[in-house]
Amino acid sequence: MPKVDYTLMYVTDDSIKQDNTFFNILETALLGGATIIQLREKTCDTVTFYQRALRCKALCDKYNIPLIINDRLDIALAINADGVHIGQADMPYSVARKLLGNSKIIGLSVSTKVQAVQPNAQAADYIGISPIFSTKTKKTDLAKPLGILGLKEIRELYNKPIVCIGGIHKGNAQEIIANGADGIAVVSAISKAAHPEAATKELKEILCKTGTN
Repeated sequence: MPKVDYTLMYVTDDSIKQDNTFFNILETALLGGATIIQLREKTCDTVTFYQRALRCKALCDKYNIPLIINDRLDIALAINADGVHIGQADMPYSVARKLLGNSKIIGLSVSTKVQAVQPNAQAADYIGISPIFSTKTKKTDLAKPLGILGLKEIRELYNKPIVCIGGIHKGNAQEIIANGADGIAVVSAISKAAHPEAATKELKEILCKTGTN
């Protein structure tokens, strides 16, 4: 599998129903320096998800940036996405790997230290600590935020890439990287910004500066 840069993952905002706005923000995130994209659609029907996924794949290919699909292996397979991100209650990792093959990215959400040491997490290409801080983007089924202490504890147990999501913005991104994360995943820090491209660039500069210290 090619080396993946997990520094800045933009997770698409499924509250944006208007396609022109949705894809304009996605492209500005790509222009601003997002290193990986996760398409997350929790409420739309399969046809709409598939159509958005096709357009996302075309845009990501244009900028040579990996696209992963949240939860839906069928969508990932249908559009030949670069991988999937699954949760603890989604398709088991072993099944996902069998279906996708060894060349695709599989990420797994982790909310506790116990989950981080389980075979599924240890086998995944990366884990997503969710949530690292409190967030309003996901309103249901949220575990208690792990915080920086939780990140540091999981870093000691996990030797593959860690991406943090939840309540992340330019004011706390540096602290996350400084304490062991390989990258951050954001939704509203980009999608709700007045100038998404500039917001992405600012986040990327903060992350890259921290990573070189």
